[in-house]
Amino acid sequence: METLSPIMLGFLGSLAAGSLTAVGAIPVLFGRIPSRATRDMSLGFAAGVMLAASFFSLIIPALDAAEPMFESGAMPALIVCISILLGMGAVALMNEKLPHEHFKTGREGPDSAALRRVWLFIIAITIHNFPEGLAVGVGFGSGGMEGGLPLAIGIGLQNAPEGLAVAVSLLGEGYPKVRAWGIAALTGMVEPIGGLLGAGIITLSEPLLPWGLAFAAGAMLYVISHEIIPETHRSGHQNKATLGLAIGLVLMLFLDVWLG
Repeated sequence: METLSPIMLGFLGSLAAGSLTAVGAIPVLFGRIPSRATRDMSLGFAAGVMLAASFFSLIIPALDAAEPMFESGAMPALIVCISILLGMGAVALMNEKLPHEHFKTGREGPDSAALRRVWLFIIAITIHNFPEGLAVGVGFGSGGMEGGLPLAIGIGLQNAPEGLAVAVSLLGEGYPKVRAWGIAALTGMVEPIGGLLGAGIITLSEPLLPWGLAFAAGAMLYVISHEIIPETHRSGHQNKATLGLAIGLVLMLFLDVWLG
């Protein structure tokens, strides 16, 4: 692994993380579907992992990378703040401009009557998963194995409950088990694209490092606030979801300190 370029590490790391979406959806093939409370706690765990990764693996390294570039103490913080907002704004723009459909709240974006419902679901999860792959790629592109491995493990762990949630929701829409699993698995395959892009941009231009790290963090923070947490609180299981978030946050913090 040490002989691989940061770009290849970013691609392979995000591919491995995205593949765990398919692993998490496997129970639907055998009819073993966890309760809604358990699924909400698992999604809360995913939000906790992403929240910790955003700050400890992306925002803090972004500040550290920006500080040597400027004499002013305020400039590094300003760059990171602007980049976070740009990342959140980019995902919000995709959320507004791309036709997609959420499992509970229905269709969003422009008129999409011509698209089959299954593709609306895929577009929605693509909007969700792309920032995760971007974050893993940026991690590998900026810090090699040390920078990317904690992110890849953390994002992979939170992809498993997301894959299960997608597959279960598709089963509820009448899709056969194998097709529901296949679509859930496919949604994770956008992450290697984001990983390749993130690692490539950071590797080719070092001054973009703090911008890229904080941009990826902002994109993930938008997904946490706009998608995951509202979904976990929708059915009255907020206590279990919050417990899951706490476990995911401290686990990701531990992985980042241990492996980073």
